[in-house]
Amino acid sequence: MSHPDYRLNLRPLGTPRGVSSLLGPHGVGASPGDKKSKSKTARGKKKSIFETYMSKEDVSEGLKRGTLIQGVLRINPKKFHEAFIPSPDGDRDIFIDGVVARNRALNGDLVVVKLLPEEQWKVIKPESNDKETEGAYESDLPEELCGSQLPQQSLKGYNDSPDVIIEAQFDDSDSEDGHGNTQNALVDGVKKLSVCVQEKGKEDAGAPVIKDENTFTSQDSRVLPEKSLQRSAKVVYILEKKHSRAATGFLKLLADKNSELFRKYALFSPSDHRVPRIYVPLKDCPQDFVTRPKDYANTLFICRIMDWKEDSNFALGQLAKSLGQAGEIEPETEGILTEYGVDFSDFSSEVLECLPQGLPWTVPPEELSRRRDLRKDCIFTIDPSTARDLDDALSCKPLADGNFEVGVHIADVSYFVPEGSSLDKVAAERATSVYLVQKVVPMLPRLLCEELCSLNPMTDKLTFSVIWTLTPKGKILAEWFGRTIIRSCTKLSYEHAQSMIESPTRRIPERELPAISPEHTCDEVHRAVLNLHGIAKELRRQRFADGALRLDQLKLAFTLDHETGLPQGCHVYEYRDSNKLVEEFMLLANMAVAHKIHRAFPEQALLRRHPPPQTKMLNDLVEFCDQMGLPMDFSSAGALNKSLTEMFGDDKYSLARKEVLTNMCSRPMQMAVYFCSGALRDPAQFRHYALNVPLYTHFTSPIRRFADVLVHRLLASALGYRELPDVEPDTLQKQADHCNDRRMASKRVQELSTGLFFAILVRESGPLESEAMVMGVLNQAFDVLVLRYGVQKRVYCNMLPLRSHHFQKVGKKPELTLIWEPEDLEQEPVKQVITIFNLVEVVLQAEATALKYSAVLKRPGTEGLLDPQDQLGCGDHEEEQD
Repeated sequence: MSHPDYRLNLRPLGTPRGVSSLLGPHGVGASPGDKKSKSKTARGKKKSIFETYMSKEDVSEGLKRGTLIQGVLRINPKKFHEAFIPSPDGDRDIFIDGVVARNRALNGDLVVVKLLPEEQWKVIKPESNDKETEGAYESDLPEELCGSQLPQQSLKGYNDSPDVIIEAQFDDSDSEDGHGNTQNALVDGVKKLSVCVQEKGKEDAGAPVIKDENTFTSQDSRVLPEKSLQRSAKVVYILEKKHSRAATGFLKLLADKNSELFRKYALFSPSDHRVPRIYVPLKDCPQDFVTRPKDYANTLFICRIMDWKEDSNFALGQLAKSLGQAGEIEPETEGILTEYGVDFSDFSSEVLECLPQGLPWTVPPEELSRRRDLRKDCIFTIDPSTARDLDDALSCKPLADGNFEVGVHIADVSYFVPEGSSLDKVAAERATSVYLVQKVVPMLPRLLCEELCSLNPMTDKLTFSVIWTLTPKGKILAEWFGRTIIRSCTKLSYEHAQSMIESPTRRIPERELPAISPEHTCDEVHRAVLNLHGIAKELRRQRFADGALRLDQLKLAFTLDHETGLPQGCHVYEYRDSNKLVEEFMLLANMAVAHKIHRAFPEQALLRRHPPPQTKMLNDLVEFCDQMGLPMDFSSAGALNKSLTEMFGDDKYSLARKEVLTNMCSRPMQMAVYFCSGALRDPAQFRHYALNVPLYTHFTSPIRRFADVLVHRLLASALGYRELPDVEPDTLQKQADHCNDRRMASKRVQELSTGLFFAILVRESGPLESEAMVMGVLNQAFDVLVLRYGVQKRVYCNMLPLRSHHFQKVGKKPELTLIWEPEDLEQEPVKQVITIFNLVEVVLQAEATALKYSAVLKRPGTEGLLDPQDQLGCGDHEEEQD
């Protein structure tokens, strides 16, 4: 089904210099142990650095007996010798220390590990919560939890932090002072310890390993309480190579000009330090590379790992292509897409042949007779103004008894994607459209996305509808599902709908609205929007009263130069009532369809669950809030939502503090995932934590998500339109897993694209000034959330003109006192105290490296610093252009 480069590749090239894995024929379970040349007894063989993988039989047996554990590997992008897999019991992650223990697995791979003897476990100081023991978490919020996704600072080489969102970890340096000279950091005032054991063969692995002066010996560990140890393990097998095995980076000559290797290979140095350095044959390199290596110093290349021997620190690879100059939008974007295994190639002629050939396409008469005809109804779309793939439309008809007939009408994509066709296979493989700042990589050919399926106005369209009779309070009195045909009367943007909501009595001039079909009037559409808004407000109020949670995080929107494509400015995207209106009805439709397909096919329903937060990280957060004197209730999703909405006032300082806390609360959250109901035995696990509902699925976006296409097919079977697809629960679960993997990759790519554009904006238009709120205080640095842009940065004391700085704990709260050098010899030094939730002013400025930027603190008392109560909080998301 899949090209090896595009298999389930979940995350960015993950692993440090000195690690990767053999690409098997299908990217699954490949083991160097399968190769005859791997015999350890071979005479004269170089000493192995890595262990031979266990056999499949031993792995299966070990997993059954519980002596081995499987999980998805996460490598800490900031300390790439540290890796983790989740603990099956939901407790503290299992720690994998160093490249050798990782045994050539890459970030995102599904690995099998064996626990090490207890005396080799990671030691955590008793007073520590060791926040970095969960150190490689990425921003995993499901979209149901946060309407606006935070453009996490997750750029590998672009700014500072690849995809981490643990406390205070927003720079690519291990240490607080930016120079890697200490691994003791105070995160939110909690001391943590990293124990690094130097392994044999690690010397070349590409990174110095600094032994912490507080490292315990194994003798010490025996007398420590059990909770101060973190279980540690080593990788013994790779079950599934989800990492794409592709990396972007730079070419260098080998250091030793006299070696045999120098004549055959160049060294490829990946931008992502979690990927090993790679030997590439010189024959793959540009012809004049050996004689003029400096000409290529800023050229970005893509390399694919082909092999990684047990006796080598470096992998072997093939140079795939030269992308262009580092720091430019298109080469960097292509690099991101390739690393994450996103297929952005043109659709093949075989796939395009599956599309209707006689254009323009019209609805066949036999299809008209099979569907409920809604073409005369007042139906319209509400989307972002730039959207071209319009999945969903809404209708709202007042009834004589005071109730409403409300319809959600979704593009009938499954009509155009025959099951088993080449088109179906490529859509299943892509699994999702990928949204970049400047373009979309579509799941389906543009003819379908933007024309045949898209619910464009004033044309007949095939749809799948859910129609309810609702009271004005949103109570469901009746429900109908079925195939329909609609003719949207207009294409509203969120801005159009918002102006209607904000002007309930004013007649909006036609020139301010898009064209409306002659059968309907502007007033009719306005009334429908107002009625939908009224019902949506009630639905939303009821949802939160019933215990739902929402963690709104800041999301950046850019204005681009039409000619150069460069960002000219950016602003925080505002999530308004018109967005909420659409969201409520999409949620209602998704929940209704989930119940319908689960009732019809208890073993074969494709659903979406959201597990509760990770216990260990949640406990850390509870402790932090206690230390800070914040009365937060984490006992349930609803309790947390209530704490966040009721604890803070509406003044700007309170809103900024809420933004920081919302950000911290997102960290323990797990991803929402698709699953097959027959593959999970316990219905309690079906629940969606954030929505606080027993059943949920995705039905409303089939143009951009393949999971929704599968759900449409199940719904069609449930309604008797077609036979149930002949799919075993295990097969459907595999499809669900693939959708999860590609969705995660898509999310990472989106974050990286945002980070790329923001880094370029800082480079082109910076320095940028903004207010920021302190999120964490360390010995020689502190972390801030930059309020105007929603980015997190670490500010280093040694980058500021300070006379001195001093760290202390006041009670349990960390505090950093800065003594600024006076600008004028006549003046006294200025003292500034940094504590968590302080408001400060920062300046974002580009660094010499292609796409890095740093944050420095603005000297207190300089132009622009306001009283904390008057400063720009996160509630003021003005659309400012810098």
